[in-house]
Amino acid sequence: MFLFALVVVFAGAFAFLNGFRDASAAVALAVRTRALTPTIAVLLAALFNFVGAGLSAALALAVSQTWVQLPKGANGLTILMAGLLSAVLWGIYTWWRGIPSSSTHALVGGLAGAGIASVAVGGHAVGGVDTSLLSQVVLPLLLSPVIAFVGAYLLVWPATWAARYTPPNVVNGRSRRAESIAVGAVAFAHGLQDGQRTSAVLVLALLASGLSDGREMPVWVALFTAALLTAGTLAGGWRISYTIGYRLIRMDPLRGSVAQLFSSAILLIGAIGLYWPVSTTHTVTSAVLGSGSNQGFPATNRKMVIRILVFWVLTPVATAAAAFVLALSLSPLAEL
Repeated sequence: MFLFALVVVFAGAFAFLNGFRDASAAVALAVRTRALTPTIAVLLAALFNFVGAGLSAALALAVSQTWVQLPKGANGLTILMAGLLSAVLWGIYTWWRGIPSSSTHALVGGLAGAGIASVAVGGHAVGGVDTSLLSQVVLPLLLSPVIAFVGAYLLVWPATWAARYTPPNVVNGRSRRAESIAVGAVAFAHGLQDGQRTSAVLVLALLASGLSDGREMPVWVALFTAALLTAGTLAGGWRISYTIGYRLIRMDPLRGSVAQLFSSAILLIGAIGLYWPVSTTHTVTSAVLGSGSNQGFPATNRKMVIRILVFWVLTPVATAAAAFVLALSLSPLAEL
């Protein structure tokens, strides 16, 4: 029970940090283009994040059954602790650097590294981690940014064509209203996507500790995940918001609404229609670059773009290495 309680604490920290960092994906453009004030944008994002995370419980149960298979007992719980702690530490570091990165990639990389450490000290391996790395890290890392960038880039043309005879002040006003709607849509989709991961971790912890058979989702798990994600969103990670809204590319309200609406569509289709783990951070950041690049004088900060791409590739590698070391240091707990 002591180890299970520690996993719950680390899972709560992971969920809080997830909301804290990824709130930027929902609110950055709306605040940058003055569609909403920072306070209203964060409150709106927090509300829809809570709803999305609460509804993700049913999806999380399926995720926990097909995601990874942990060994029973203290061995499995220490693997979870090491994976969660490495993801939390990496999330704090990337927030401090103002870099948008994927919490899902960090968590999967951490579980992979902790599983390798478990085998190294004579414990059990983590089952299904190779499939998770392919389906939740490699493919999304390659596909979702490309789809988001290209789709947002192309959608700027019909949007600007439809507004070709409309006065600029009217276009900006309508685009800001669309961005206000998109804030809720992106936050709701983020809750659906990322709420699954925290809830699935808690279900895996219940299975490893023998407190559940994994057939039903405990109500407290859904409420715990939704509450911590929402609390993190209310806290607001403005360092990353500043990067997306101001440091990446110059953006007008029309292109901002295109980026946000297309991002929310990808996230919702991935979560509800295809059951794919799509990174909110990767999707929104790539869509912002795509729509912002389709203008006469794009002001792209290429050094920042390259830095973000490097961090995206490093995320699963760094968390795997950190979790490997952490799991080795926590291995005595598995023997108690």
